Amino acid sequence: MIQTVVKRDGRIVEFNEDKIISAIRKAMLQTDEGEDLFLIKAIAKNISCQGIKQMTVEDIQDMVEMELMKSPRKEVAKKYIAYRDQRNIARKAKTGNMFLEIIEIQSNEVTRENANMNADTPAGMMMKFASETTKPFVDDYLLTPEVRESIRLNYLHIHDKDYFPTKSLTCVQHPLDKILHDGFYAGHGESRPAKRIETASMLACISLETAQNEMHGGQAIPAFDYYLAPFVRKSFIEEIKILEQINGKSYESLYNSEIDDYLYHPLEQLEGDKRIIQHAINRTVSRVHQSMEAFIHNMNTIHSRGGNQVVFSSINYGTDTTAEGRCVIRELLKSTEEGVGNGGTAIFPIQIWKKKRGINYLPEDRNYDLYQYACKVSAHRFFPNFLNLDATFNQHEEWKSEDPERYNYEVATMGCRTRVFENRFGKKTSVGRGNISFSTINLVRLALECRNIENRKERLNTFYQKLDKLLNIMAVQLHQRFEFQKTAAPKQFPLLMSVLWEGSHELSNEDTIEKVINQGTLGIGFIGLAESLIALIGKHHGEDEEAQKLGLEIITYMRDKANEFSEKYQHNYSILATPAEGLAGRFTRQDKKDFGIIENITDKEYYTNSNHVPVYYKCSAHHKAKIEAPYHELTRGGHIFYVEIDGDATHNPEAIMTVVDMMDKYNMGYASVNHTRNRCLHCGYENASSHIEECPECGSENIDRLQRITGYLVGTTDRWNKAKLAELNDRVTHG
Repeated sequence: MIQTVVKRDGRIVEFNEDKIISAIRKAMLQTDEGEDLFLIKAIAKNISCQGIKQMTVEDIQDMVEMELMKSPRKEVAKKYIAYRDQRNIARKAKTGNMFLEIIEIQSNEVTRENANMNADTPAGMMMKFASETTKPFVDDYLLTPEVRESIRLNYLHIHDKDYFPTKSLTCVQHPLDKILHDGFYAGHGESRPAKRIETASMLACISLETAQNEMHGGQAIPAFDYYLAPFVRKSFIEEIKILEQINGKSYESLYNSEIDDYLYHPLEQLEGDKRIIQHAINRTVSRVHQSMEAFIHNMNTIHSRGGNQVVFSSINYGTDTTAEGRCVIRELLKSTEEGVGNGGTAIFPIQIWKKKRGINYLPEDRNYDLYQYACKVSAHRFFPNFLNLDATFNQHEEWKSEDPERYNYEVATMGCRTRVFENRFGKKTSVGRGNISFSTINLVRLALECRNIENRKERLNTFYQKLDKLLNIMAVQLHQRFEFQKTAAPKQFPLLMSVLWEGSHELSNEDTIEKVINQGTLGIGFIGLAESLIALIGKHHGEDEEAQKLGLEIITYMRDKANEFSEKYQHNYSILATPAEGLAGRFTRQDKKDFGIIENITDKEYYTNSNHVPVYYKCSAHHKAKIEAPYHELTRGGHIFYVEIDGDATHNPEAIMTVVDMMDKYNMGYASVNHTRNRCLHCGYENASSHIEECPECGSENIDRLQRITGYLVGTTDRWNKAKLAELNDRVTHG
């Protein structure tokens, strides 16, 4: 006898014979003879007794058709079959309508899910077609009923679910030195090792682009300055050798000349070796600058993933104190300040300055001048962001200032905020590691379900019970996805599993990739802490000390559960302050339908990202920092602190330095600053006026704001979804 039914969306429900009776009755009423209640009940009873304990909806409907065809009322079978066909057409029509919207390049939540993906191009359309048709397959074949139910009920979101069947991983920090010194083979060709700065710059681009096609997330270089520094000296020597050919003399003794800094100086009044060395320095500086220009230009123009998206790239730098490393940093910053094209701000790579006491933070530090310059560039071009190596949770016990390879012990981050450092199954490092996959909890939904429980203690206990259940479901889901990902063959990821991921060089094609990828992280993300606190106790953590205490208790509870899961399932689980984009509105829309409009909770188009103070809440930057800082240590899968400043920051680098000082004071890990930047979409002209209607260069009125969406920049808000646009309009400045 049938006991349970598997519905089309994967849910398992109790068998209900009345649904069969209702369906047959509707078909009979469309015939001339009308209904035959005795026959209807007989068929329903026969089906319920014949079937196995658990059946799908489709199997039961097939049995109904067969029973009707065997009965005297064959005309009813035809009506029933026609009805089924109509329902199938309706279901397909939903997909068809979605496809038509993509074809007609309509701006909606599907086509604007990722602001840096152009879904209007042919390749972008193909990506969206594939994405929207792959997700149902994942639901039907790769997720458990419990997980499907959690998604359907708006508790849980699986990021990059459309990439699930590919077994791909999220992101990785490239050990670029391996590629630059050894070259690489990526499946369809190979690259020789670099010999000069131009080649090194190009290979850095190729590494990022190639890996982007093997993964579903972003790419980062953890020590850009260290990796490219050796090629500055190689290029310097090359310039000396050119002079040897011109002058017919040997300057071999000058190859390893002591150089304090690679700075341009005129050659007048210089003679002998000093003139030779300075000429070579001048030429080298010019070449490094051009190489950095080319790198930035390429990262904003070369496309990946079938040609519809520029590479989601990040670079970390700032702590190489050698003359060569300083040259790379300086010329990179100069190129960033100059801009691309018609002086426009480069969207990629996301640049991250690694701030470190004794290296670049204090006036007496070797790279302090470059830190000052980085703040000036950030005030103009939004980048670099700032990563605090001095935060207690970002320090490594093996880091030593005299170690020329100390970058291996420096944390690095993805621009959007993803962080990898601690490791239960290998080296504690960011290099050659990344996130495997992550999913996000809707904290607001859980809180809303407890909102009307009058007794506070009971309300919070119920919330924690719900949270505990959902965390366990998420831990299993991430583990099961890992179990699927680990079955990939190394050859499926030619670059990633031969060079980039830590330990991948030891793999053969017959090996499992399990031990290699298990050094990465499984991210447990969350969204809407502010709204969940309002639902639970009436105020968010930015406006109330009691709410802040509860907020920290909730995220600490999640962190502790992640540590338990790490032991139970033997993975690197971590808590991630989710950088929600499309998800910020998706969770809200469904909760609004189910719970109605609730002031300060569901009355907006979006939920507040992760643990941030709401964007509309007016407070000082210091207050915001004090509130958000403690969450950084708890969210070691990734976090960010941002400040909105008013007006033109171009001539106010001190404002940027003040934010970095807050990082240092409050033990924060990662921060960025938002400010005003207008861009003409016709000619690319930019300025920092508070408001302009017309471009002073070309007269166009097509003016847009250049803004950060979740840690990265977007060239035009035309590609932002409705929820993020609403959030942008609600943002207030922090004095």
